[in-house]
Amino acid sequence: MLETAPSSTPVLQTGMGALPHTNGTTFRVWAPAATAVSVVGPFNDWDPTAHPLTHETDGYWAADLLDVGVGTEYKFWLDTPTGELKRNDPYARQVTHSAGNSVVPDHSFDWEDDQFQMPAWNELVLYELHVGTFNAPNPEQPGTFLDVVEKLGYLRDLGINAIEIMPPTEFPGGRSWGYNPSHPFALETDYGGPQAFKQLVKEAHRHGIAVILDVVYNHFGPGDLDLWQFDGWQENDGGGIYFYNDWRAETPWGHNRPDYGRDAVRAYIRDNALMWLEDYRVDGLRCDSISHIRNVDGSSDPSRDLPDGWSLMKWVNEEIQSKMPWKIMIGEDLQGNEYITRHTEEGGQGFSSQWDAAFVNIVRDALVAPNDDDRDLHRVAETLTGIYNGDAFQRVIYTESHDEVANGKSRVTEEIMPGDAHGWFPKKRATLGAALVFTAPGIPMMFQGQEMLADGYFSDDLPLQWEHAEQHAGLVHLYRDLIALRRNLAGHTRGLLGQHTEVHHINNEVKTLAFIRRDQSGPGDTTVVLANFANQGHEAYTIGLPRGGNWRVRFNSDWEGYDEEFGNFESMDTHAEEGVYDDQPFHGTFGLAPYSVLIISQEPS
Repeated sequence: MLETAPSSTPVLQTGMGALPHTNGTTFRVWAPAATAVSVVGPFNDWDPTAHPLTHETDGYWAADLLDVGVGTEYKFWLDTPTGELKRNDPYARQVTHSAGNSVVPDHSFDWEDDQFQMPAWNELVLYELHVGTFNAPNPEQPGTFLDVVEKLGYLRDLGINAIEIMPPTEFPGGRSWGYNPSHPFALETDYGGPQAFKQLVKEAHRHGIAVILDVVYNHFGPGDLDLWQFDGWQENDGGGIYFYNDWRAETPWGHNRPDYGRDAVRAYIRDNALMWLEDYRVDGLRCDSISHIRNVDGSSDPSRDLPDGWSLMKWVNEEIQSKMPWKIMIGEDLQGNEYITRHTEEGGQGFSSQWDAAFVNIVRDALVAPNDDDRDLHRVAETLTGIYNGDAFQRVIYTESHDEVANGKSRVTEEIMPGDAHGWFPKKRATLGAALVFTAPGIPMMFQGQEMLADGYFSDDLPLQWEHAEQHAGLVHLYRDLIALRRNLAGHTRGLLGQHTEVHHINNEVKTLAFIRRDQSGPGDTTVVLANFANQGHEAYTIGLPRGGNWRVRFNSDWEGYDEEFGNFESMDTHAEEGVYDDQPFHGTFGLAPYSVLIISQEPS
């Protein structure tokens, strides 16, 4: 029988879960309702009398077990007023499967020369992906972290410098979107587990790509959830010590909202966030539906507010800001609330940026409307200039995300023309929307496959069809060109990295608009975007220009090199003529194709 460390051996007072060390493993768990706790596993034939834990204070139990090492399966056995219970470790970083056993984790990993530098946030281009479908070997087998690694070269060449990974923590079964976490600290076994995830992060960094992880703190479960009534205690048939046990537990995903007022639960969520950022070296977190952390219904009804939820996320953001200010924290609130991204010392919650529902809703409406007359460019103009707290990059903008291409919705191309998503109208209007995403103020994001004209809708059992990347190589080229301009890789479009946006031209009758983006102003900086939302081209369309000199068309979405069905509508460079137009001191004339975008910048003298 394995020995329990003698009482003279100090029990660690910091750290939770299984902490392996040279001579064994220290176990620590919070179970305030338990009257006795022990560690059981194959190493002691699951005997609860063999390795008891010592009761500390405030419901914590701990013991140091000699010769119990990395890879050992275990569970906690608890004697409670409601009977004997066997539970997985709430802090388990690895499990055999969602309904299996906890595993003592191996923290060793050779990060080699990983000294990755997070790109400036105004240079970020996000690519949201789902591990199980992004590069799945076949429809019957979900993809893994290492399958994602195989496509990092493709993403790098596309210009992507940050991937946003849908939640990869352990969930029931092998397929899920990931928003039903059973074990919040453990990485999905079917995806490859913790070592494979570290390999993905390391390889992404080698390709110049940041990793942003989607985390779920608004609810846990509901399936295979050992946190539920963890130590036997509960009220009102609620979830017990990790959850609210009253009306505050109610969420759209069950009565399983964590109790944000309990110190141990607050520490549990804080520890989870810091683990990803520190131990796994991810470069930021995207926090799912934080509107349901600050409010029971995710609404603005103050009677349903959760002040403890607000203060929790504020505390987490402050901790990260103080330790790792270069890591990005993205909130999904979707209520247009600027306090989400306002600095905490100014009463805000302290997120770096937030998903912007106004942009996607208004722009998608303008793209999918069947009739040109129904496209309201005044609404589009309003959302193009929308910013939070005076910072253009406090919002993430997109036309497709996992939410926007499922749950009764489809890809933009499919919404435009159901059943003919690869036709001329879907291609033209979808790329029009993409051009706005990459030129409007904000952090641009695309959803996996968007660049290759993925059709239909997203489902966790429908792998991305990579043959589309070959069939639509021209459109992939279009996205690559847009991303290069957005990141100013050629030095001609620095304005797209700047804070200033001015919509200076709107013609809602013919459905055209133009806007100016500036960083520091001057040649090579000031960038003008001209967009046509109608099925009517213009051989010579005049707009105001802020400066004189030569203006060059850097991008024309109608170029036939992007798609053989495009019109290759001629749009020549122009020399600005003096004379006030659109309240600008100069003006110029350009060819403008139907449903197309031009990106124009001044040629340096």
